[in-house]
Amino acid sequence: MNAASLLLPLLLPLIGVPITILFRKQRRLQSTIAFLLMLTALGFTINLLRIVLTTGQPVTVQLGAWSAPFGITLTADLLSVFMLLMTQSVLCAGLLYALGSQEQAVQYRTFYPLFLALSSGLTGAFLTGDLFNLFVFAEIIVISGAALTAIADDKYGVEAAYKYFYISTLASVFFLLGVGALYVAYGTLNMADLSVRIAADPNAPLAMTGMAFLTATFLIKSATFPFHFWQPDFHAAAPTAVSAMLSSLVVKMGVYGFFRMTTLLFAEEAGLLKLLLVILGVIGVLYGGFGALGTHNAKRMLAYSTLAQIGFILVGIGWGTPLSLAAALVFTFNHALIKAAMLMLAGAMASRAAVKSASFEVIVGVGKYHPVAGLLFLIGGMALAGIPPLNGFVSKLMIFWSGVEAAQYIPLLIIGVASIVTLVYVIRAFMRVWFEDNPQAKPKEGDKLLAPALLIVLSLVLGLWSEPLVAFAQTTAAWMLEPNAYILAILGGG
Repeated sequence: MNAASLLLPLLLPLIGVPITILFRKQRRLQSTIAFLLMLTALGFTINLLRIVLTTGQPVTVQLGAWSAPFGITLTADLLSVFMLLMTQSVLCAGLLYALGSQEQAVQYRTFYPLFLALSSGLTGAFLTGDLFNLFVFAEIIVISGAALTAIADDKYGVEAAYKYFYISTLASVFFLLGVGALYVAYGTLNMADLSVRIAADPNAPLAMTGMAFLTATFLIKSATFPFHFWQPDFHAAAPTAVSAMLSSLVVKMGVYGFFRMTTLLFAEEAGLLKLLLVILGVIGVLYGGFGALGTHNAKRMLAYSTLAQIGFILVGIGWGTPLSLAAALVFTFNHALIKAAMLMLAGAMASRAAVKSASFEVIVGVGKYHPVAGLLFLIGGMALAGIPPLNGFVSKLMIFWSGVEAAQYIPLLIIGVASIVTLVYVIRAFMRVWFEDNPQAKPKEGDKLLAPALLIVLSLVLGLWSEPLVAFAQTTAAWMLEPNAYILAILGGG
């Protein structure tokens, strides 16, 4: 039963790929199957969370009956389940948005198979216990994400997809070089086994080389400064249902990589890496905030905003205390909900403009005819800026409190002042879209608002009742800082 609970969140979207291809000529049935499979996978993920919390042990499956560290290991510990719950919740919202979208891209027969492939890649990345298989799932994410962007209605979709594919190819090369270096140094790629061997011999030849290549890989995957340049174009050009996933979830694979590197693989040797994450995180908060302030497109604004939000998360990981890691986890979860909702709302306004575009020149004044969307955007923007009583306030409060606890006053001051910029660009966007006059703006049907509304409501709930998420994050942070249970569950057969 435990094995099924671990495998089904991955297998359901994976088997959904050929099933939705089979029903490619029946779009309504195809989309319904995709949504129901993703919803069912989320249900099994929730059950997986229940099992891990109840037993206090990871759920582990060795594929092919090969024992670790030789076989393929799938493992669900608290960190994996935390990331998986966040991911599949937002993926369900993304599919719900696609069901009510008027974009031509979602009408293509390949859209839902590719979306499920993206879902499978993300799910597998968080469940695998092996570095090479993490690379494989990362490639599934890249291929499906690039293809979904290439079929976008936006005329720059193909260009953005090429940019993403080429920069991801660079990341793939770094990833393989890192994997190869660590395999030469330690003779294993199982993350639990690798952790034990690195701790026993941290100065093995090529060990730090492998660490450096993995660091470069995850910096690109998380679109961290200075590897951010592909992200605004890619996320702005993609179909709305896809861009919401890219900016809220796909970049979190890099974040997940840094969680594993600093608390499992290189727990004792990660001092320099943590310092780098703090420095790049602070720069990202500044660069992303001012980049969002100066852009001309609502989706690009939110893409730059992601650079800043990822910066907060990296700072929390870099400080490395129990509170800062818990804060980084809470920030990761809440940002996924808020950013997906905000991108959906930007796309919904673009779908109601005279010319379908998220450019402020086009969508200015469009919101006057859609006050409900305006209310949702304002609440989401306040959450993004960290205004109480929304979940974004909880995220930033925990980050700031952990900085005080760690006596990191200079980076704390910088990110605190820079975070004010978020409020400026959110309010400016809100005023332009919902209050400025535009003679060309007319009442028009567009993408449905149910999916972003559900995410905004969840953001409000997690702000007013934050205790469960905070407690979950604190338990997960404590778990990460004591990785013996993870290691024993895999290598000890527990």
